[in-house]
Amino acid sequence: MYDVVIAGGGHNGLVAAAYLAGAGRRVLVLERLGHLGGLAVSERVFPGVDARLSRYSYLVSLLPTRIMRDLGLPVELRRRRYASYTPIGAGGLLVDNADDARTAASFTQVTGGTGDFAAWRRFYALAARVARRVAPTLLEPLRDRAGLRGVVNDDEAWRDLFERPIGDVVAERFADDGVRGVVLTDALIGTFADPDDPGLLANRCLLYHVVGDGTGDWNVPVGGMGAVSGGLAEAARAAGADLRTGMEVLAIDPAGEVTFRETASGAEHAVNARHVLVNLPPAVLARVMGEGTSGGAGAPEGSQLKVNMVLSRLPRLRDPSVRPEEAFGGTFHINETQAQLAAAYAEAAAGRVPSLPPAEVYCHSLTDPSILGPELRTSGAQTLTLFGLHMPARLFRADPVRAREEALRATLASFDTVLAEPIEDCLMRTPEGAPCLEVKSPVDLENEAGLPGGHIFHRDLSWPYAEDADERGRWGVETGHPRVLLCGAGARRGGGVSGIPGHNAARAVLEAF
Repeated sequence: MYDVVIAGGGHNGLVAAAYLAGAGRRVLVLERLGHLGGLAVSERVFPGVDARLSRYSYLVSLLPTRIMRDLGLPVELRRRRYASYTPIGAGGLLVDNADDARTAASFTQVTGGTGDFAAWRRFYALAARVARRVAPTLLEPLRDRAGLRGVVNDDEAWRDLFERPIGDVVAERFADDGVRGVVLTDALIGTFADPDDPGLLANRCLLYHVVGDGTGDWNVPVGGMGAVSGGLAEAARAAGADLRTGMEVLAIDPAGEVTFRETASGAEHAVNARHVLVNLPPAVLARVMGEGTSGGAGAPEGSQLKVNMVLSRLPRLRDPSVRPEEAFGGTFHINETQAQLAAAYAEAAAGRVPSLPPAEVYCHSLTDPSILGPELRTSGAQTLTLFGLHMPARLFRADPVRAREEALRATLASFDTVLAEPIEDCLMRTPEGAPCLEVKSPVDLENEAGLPGGHIFHRDLSWPYAEDADERGRWGVETGHPRVLLCGAGARRGGGVSGIPGHNAARAVLEAF
């Protein structure tokens, strides 16, 4: 008999385990895979190449400093000097976190005036105010809509982020198509949505991308994402939690019985707990509780193409005013103007791989070279992570291999349109001669990681407030069964590498005890 059994050893499950074991509870964590951390891991992906890539999730914003401090997490999150670079024609838009004058000059060069830079500063000052006020509430009992609006205490911010389609807001505030696109990309990460849709799914995605830890900064975890999950696992072990890998949860009974199978031997076991925390997608929880799945129109659908690369060197740019180390030191936007995003969405919605896929790239090793072995660091090698937008799972269902190859070809061709040389000319090769390039579609994530629809947020993101009266004052982790709670990304205020639902589920359990 355990106090708590946690189904799933991803980073949120580890956060919950560390808090609960630290409070003296007897905790068992069951993880299907052979490692802890879920998709927040570092791996040597290419044989014979000493580069530890953050294979799936790759940057940290939403993880609160408070959780890191509470758990003694020994991880450095390093801020990037450059926020972003967007190639436009023979030039580009550089946003330099340390040089406002250079950023202003870049806006003037791209847009032909000063209006959009002033609008940019006003919009992100508004977002920063919301971040400072909303972020602390993510670790507190849920407020209702009126309560959170009172916390925001800014009618303009509430209207433009919570009530109006973000596409309309961006079109009203900014004149340049490229600037509009840079803002909109944060509303589309892993989310297949039309920014003009009144359902406001894109708004919810944008909100989670600008409020992280009260700053909205997207920081580089030194050592890769595996350092985050490794630190959380050590914190949970040190607190006394029992962490087991290779254990697949088969069934959860509302009374607290958990049936699981050892993946190596096939042996099945059952264990009882006063509470069961579920770090699995809600659709998987429904299945293991015998309640069916959320198939059909409401089924989760991820929308991304993840490409991991190791380069022998960074590619040359068309823009002579920006060095590759600057352009790739932040987020490098590829064909992400507002018009290009809209065209790609329309093609994907019609069932076609976009002809010019929008994507963004970042280079971890420029900010944190520790993920490279000594020889690679000396040689000038670099890593690249590409995240493609508007690649919904539906495009990969009929023929996953062919569709993945088509999407990769189109995405690399799109990348080449903004470079001075083909990206493939810069790829490092393994000792066997294979290019250091790996691609993952949503269907790959579904098959390999057990994410329904390959949805990286487990399901569409929700507002960070209680939308139903009976949620108010609770933690956003509750299910229809008092002893079973969500502690993963599918909980309210979940999504991203945050630990927030793990913290909140632990708080709910401790209150119940």
